[in-house]
Amino acid sequence: MLSVEQISEAGVVGAGGAGFPTHVKLSGKADTVLLNAAECEPLLHKDKEVLRAYVDEVIEGIHLAMHLVGASRGVIGIKEKYQDVIDLLRSRLPSPMEVSLLRDAYPAGDEFILVYDVLHRVIPPGGIPLSVGAVVMNVETALNVARAAQGPVTEKHLSVAGAVAEPVTLRVPVGVTLAECVAAAGGATIPDPNYVVGGVMMGYLEENPQALVDKTTGGVIVLPSDHVVVRRRRRDWKQTVKIGRSACDQCSFCTELCPRWLLGHPIEPHRAMRSLEFNLVGEANVAGTQFCCECNLCSLYSCPEDLDPKNVCTQNKRRRMVEKQRWEDPPFSPQRPDLHMANRKAPMPRLMTKLGLHRFLNVGPLRGELLPAAKVGIKLKQHVGAACTPLVKVGDRVAKGQALGRPPVGNGKPALGAPVHASIDGVVAAMDNGIIWIEKS
Repeated sequence: MLSVEQISEAGVVGAGGAGFPTHVKLSGKADTVLLNAAECEPLLHKDKEVLRAYVDEVIEGIHLAMHLVGASRGVIGIKEKYQDVIDLLRSRLPSPMEVSLLRDAYPAGDEFILVYDVLHRVIPPGGIPLSVGAVVMNVETALNVARAAQGPVTEKHLSVAGAVAEPVTLRVPVGVTLAECVAAAGGATIPDPNYVVGGVMMGYLEENPQALVDKTTGGVIVLPSDHVVVRRRRRDWKQTVKIGRSACDQCSFCTELCPRWLLGHPIEPHRAMRSLEFNLVGEANVAGTQFCCECNLCSLYSCPEDLDPKNVCTQNKRRRMVEKQRWEDPPFSPQRPDLHMANRKAPMPRLMTKLGLHRFLNVGPLRGELLPAAKVGIKLKQHVGAACTPLVKVGDRVAKGQALGRPPVGNGKPALGAPVHASIDGVVAAMDNGIIWIEKS
């Protein structure tokens, strides 16, 4: 049976974007392993496509995770609209695994929301799924767990969508560029392409098309410069403050639809907006911003004034972290989700219409062949924790799957992290800025 040490050696981390080392997560004890197949970001299809193509391996990954954490139950949370994948799962799932159907709403893949929707358990403020006896894994993470005994993580699946000729889910070597992925999707169909990495809601705007795919990259959405998502990402803090001070009328829509507030957590974005006008940094409502999940629902969906409560919350959140302020033992209303959660989800079609995404083709079929690459850049930090210490030098010949770096060791034990590996055969051509460059020879 697979061990956590083998998972660690394979460099498995959260493939859905978080990048938390999976061997650490699977070192705990839980009664349930919950597979996150919700994929709630608009235009992304990677998880569904991976699940359909590698269903038996994903199920094996769930089984291995259940064994490691001592779970008696495995549940796959997936949107009810993917009926063909659901039928496939139900024909293959052994007991005690099951499928739990989710609405087509945002957010659905946030693990706090997923744990509530599927298990009806409320994770307390500052907690993690393990706090309520659950371990949550992404679909591709489960696939990588299943493959850990055979070899390390050297490939990534990601969706390329938006203004491209052929929206697609690709299988690529870790370390290829975003531009190569967009080219593989037929290229951009607009003259001013902008790359939003990870999803339009929670992703980031990447100004450099030569930026690298790592183990956490889930998608690239190509959008024009005048798109609201791009304009929002380029709005600086000074503009956010000026607009927020002049226009916020304290309607509280941002709070009423906030998924963390709906879970009973002490975050109220509309009150946090008052910090733009008054010095309320120490006030409880601003302190509650430490529990913001940064889903962007308040800024991109809820606010009728086109304001940015999310960035106000995150600015306060970051500032409090720097000042090492933490709200210990915050108030908690665990009965609130039972009262409001079901009626306050954002329907995906409405969200896509509001963001002007309905004009793009909403498909992403998997292209199974591995994208060829003559050169890759392997980041030494592709995970939560410390950057890896390199194990190679310029001029070394390396083989696909060879360890290139490992987390540093201090006080006799390795720091939080995961090793990184070569994704192609070749020669180490350069090492700079935390990246090991390999050229195929």
